[in-house]
Amino acid sequence: MNLADMLSYADIGQLSRIATTYHCDCNGNSKNDLIQSILSTVNRRDVFEAQIGAMKLEDLRFINSLLFDARDAFSLEELVARVQQSKFGVPPAEAEPAANAVPADKPSVKKSTKRNKASKEKPVPESGPRETISRFKQYGWLFNGYSGSNRYLFQVPSDLKERFKATMERRFASQVNYADGEPDAYRDEQLLMGEDVRQLLNYIHHNEIPLTSEGVMYRRSVLQILELFGVKEQLPARGEWRFGYGRRMKEYPNRLSLLYDYCYYNGWIAETSTLLTLTASGKERQALQSPEQSDKLYQFWIRLYRGPIPNIRSIIHWIDKLSRRWVNAEDLMKALVPFIKPYYYDQPETILEQRLLTMMMHLGLLRVGEHAEQRQVIRMTPMGKSIVAGLSIDDDAIILNG
Repeated sequence: MNLADMLSYADIGQLSRIATTYHCDCNGNSKNDLIQSILSTVNRRDVFEAQIGAMKLEDLRFINSLLFDARDAFSLEELVARVQQSKFGVPPAEAEPAANAVPADKPSVKKSTKRNKASKEKPVPESGPRETISRFKQYGWLFNGYSGSNRYLFQVPSDLKERFKATMERRFASQVNYADGEPDAYRDEQLLMGEDVRQLLNYIHHNEIPLTSEGVMYRRSVLQILELFGVKEQLPARGEWRFGYGRRMKEYPNRLSLLYDYCYYNGWIAETSTLLTLTASGKERQALQSPEQSDKLYQFWIRLYRGPIPNIRSIIHWIDKLSRRWVNAEDLMKALVPFIKPYYYDQPETILEQRLLTMMMHLGLLRVGEHAEQRQVIRMTPMGKSIVAGLSIDDDAIILNG
């Protein structure tokens, strides 16, 4: 539903509070007058962008988390959790709300037969998850459901979602620099990962691959597989901190780990007590001798990495939008790093550079180049733009148990 539809279902008390927030000059007794005044104010680009520009980083992270969720309705508990997750580095005592608190609404505009200027009543600054939700209700950015079981669920108006995206895109774009012309050289790995799925299955089919007591391939086998791949990787350093991005992330390089887990998830490979083998379905897949489709690999990657990077879909969206031309990689990272939460010892910069940008390059979504003036630059590939734009992805994260 759009904002106008949601306003029509709102009671006059909530409309008065929204009108107060936007300093609307209207008749507080007339629902129609309140709705028209709110719509005319909110639809002004300068007003909307001023509201976004004045938001705290935590609030921007919160709204960003809602814009790319496949669902269109959220419970109060879910919203509280989203607000808390948006407060990176905030002490628990400041982030935690009262146990059973309910969003408190502002005092409504007093009803009067006279026209009243809503700007006379200014909202009191608030803090805490439930107060943040209440404030977003006063902006007209969150509404309670209007009927039945939906009464206790919250929604963001559909048209405001698109305006939020457009406004945030302009905000991000103002923080980055674009290169003039093509880079001197660039790296493009389109279709290579799909071909390497075939190579991995062929190697397992034609070789006896012993496993350690922990179910891991020996170094010799890993090196032989990497020699067959279109992209060469280094083995992980001993003692390097690696977990959270798949079953074998600790033992295998990032790209190989993803390919291995993909085959495991699809039931094509099996780990016995001593050997790595193909299953019956794995033998059927290997016999096809065809590369794996890039969109399937992308979908698996998003779901696998969604655990440590809950807002991975939104970050990919912004990378896609900001990289339609050759963009300075350092600028892009500075713009997006504040929206990435650390994952144990993985800092936001590492997550963006290694877990997202590098893996997007491996998946064929991004080109990475070197430019004489802008230094390292990146750009979405044609395949990357179509995959990111065309996929509806299950929101459930994939958890692969050992």
